[in-house]
Amino acid sequence: MENTENQENVLLTKLLYTNNESLRKLHEIVESTMREEELIVQNLMYPPADILTRGQRISDKVARFGGSWAFIILFLVILCVWILFNALSPKDAIFDPYPFILMNLILSCIAALQAPVIMMSQNRKEEKDRQRAENDYLVNLKAELEVRNLHRKIDLLMEEQISRLIEAQDLQMRLLEDLVARKKT
Repeated sequence: MENTENQENVLLTKLLYTNNESLRKLHEIVESTMREEELIVQNLMYPPADILTRGQRISDKVARFGGSWAFIILFLVILCVWILFNALSPKDAIFDPYPFILMNLILSCIAALQAPVIMMSQNRKEEKDRQRAENDYLVNLKAELEVRNLHRKIDLLMEEQISRLIEAQDLQMRLLEDLVARKKT
């Protein structure tokens, strides 16, 4: 009798130990996953700062101003004042008579200088967009790998759980057989 009870106690202890061991493994998996995710989140929330040269800062400012309504309106006002002054002023005050060759020269120079500066700024922004797309790809890849790992972990947990259920069922059958044997005697 005592031997049977000792075996039952050993089996119950073993069953509880395997349950605790499985919970400990699961807890470790969750902790490691949280640490990995924290690193990714930190990198995405606080990306390394861009170190811009003076020329890059200037090209960004020129591109920002050159592509704004303020620039368009200011340029139209300057052109209108230029044309009106040279068209309506007395002959001795006119510095650029009609067909406004000096104005055309200045406009051509501004366009010739502004276009490459804007292109430099756009190229830098394109490079930033490329880096963002690469980061997005890496995050998506990491997410896909995590999903695969989760599937593996769930499969492992299910196998362990089925194994424990079979052990528990075996223990219950032994206990029932012991009870039936005790009742017969």
